[in-house]
Amino acid sequence: MSPTTNTKAKAAKADDIAAYMREKGVKARAASRALARADTGAKNACLFALAEILLAESKSILEANAADMREGRARKLDDALLDRLELNPDRIAAMADGVRQVANLPDPVGELSDLKLRPSGIQVGRMRAPLGVVGIIYESRPNVTADAAALCLKSGNAAILRGGSEALQSNLAIARCIERALTDTGLPRDAVQILDITDRRTVTEMVAMPEFIDVIIPRGGKGLVAAVAEAARVPVIKHLDGICHVYIDADADLEKAVAVSVNAKTQRYGTCNTMETLLVDVAVAERVLPTLGEIYAEAGVEIRGCERTRRILTDARPATEEDWRTEYLAPILAVRVVDNIDQAIDHIETYGSHHTDAIVTENYSKVRRFLREVDSSSVMVNASTRFADGYEYGLGAEIGISTDKFHARGPVGLEGLTSLKWVVLGDGSVR
Repeated sequence: MSPTTNTKAKAAKADDIAAYMREKGVKARAASRALARADTGAKNACLFALAEILLAESKSILEANAADMREGRARKLDDALLDRLELNPDRIAAMADGVRQVANLPDPVGELSDLKLRPSGIQVGRMRAPLGVVGIIYESRPNVTADAAALCLKSGNAAILRGGSEALQSNLAIARCIERALTDTGLPRDAVQILDITDRRTVTEMVAMPEFIDVIIPRGGKGLVAAVAEAARVPVIKHLDGICHVYIDADADLEKAVAVSVNAKTQRYGTCNTMETLLVDVAVAERVLPTLGEIYAEAGVEIRGCERTRRILTDARPATEEDWRTEYLAPILAVRVVDNIDQAIDHIETYGSHHTDAIVTENYSKVRRFLREVDSSSVMVNASTRFADGYEYGLGAEIGISTDKFHARGPVGLEGLTSLKWVVLGDGSVR
């Protein structure tokens, strides 16, 4: 093939993808108008049906996932990606349970708030309304397909979902379940569309379709999120990484400190709410670090510590400046001994990603300081960072965790997928 012919072929393919995405956008926009008319009962019926279908089709979903896992290992995907990709019966059951929880949540659409009578005789208030069409770009996690579909449907939004190539078979298996639930319950079939091609140009097109898509939510590695945010002509709800901290204060209950610090790091390594840096007050470091060091060693966690840490944990590797800024998503933990809560908060502000940070202490004054001064989307007291999750927060599921300050922050559930519009009620009122 000559260079000229090759260039023409690429241009033709790009035109095909643009047309493919435009078709998806047109269908999604039409479906969003139909969903805006759907009542709560119809949306809930679809979600309960989806939960049952996911369980009934678990065998076919697991077979598709096994194919993705084989391909992922052949492509030498890293352990964190494979962990996110893998499904098992428990994860499918949790997926179905998350869909049911969304169905059982109050429907935010149409909710009126702050209705006030004005001197002119009009009543002014605010009403929750769907955003319209939500585009979601994500990597690895096939459970996002079900979570996103459920949250978008309940909040009255149509969705275009673009998963990664590593999870294509899993996503398409779940997509068939969603399509069946929509069809069986009479909701628009195009209310949730999962892209069946994973060419990167689909992302380029998605983020440049403001006439069809109202918001983009990227879920994946820092590189993906940064690239989407830079190229987007559509508003983006995003978080770049999860450099989460636990600070063990001088006034901590050390039994609680050990439990929280171990769970925050070892419960799962490949998630954005896993602790990556442990901060320990110098007043308790020599009492708590040896115990933690033994537990982490048994779990296979590599410790990279500051000089004071390494005097206590002699097997720890020296921590570099880069370690404080790294989201490992692996059994590696940075540990720093700090002088006091001021130094702990300064460290979090300097190196953190404003995702999730926790303090372990029995001192109420320090609790109040930490809650006020740590500028993160979730701030915790005597609790593991692993709780930073829509399911654990009672949202049923989450569309993602936002470290933005507008329009949503933290785990994004139903309310994060709606906006508020002003409504005015009059009786022939004129100004």
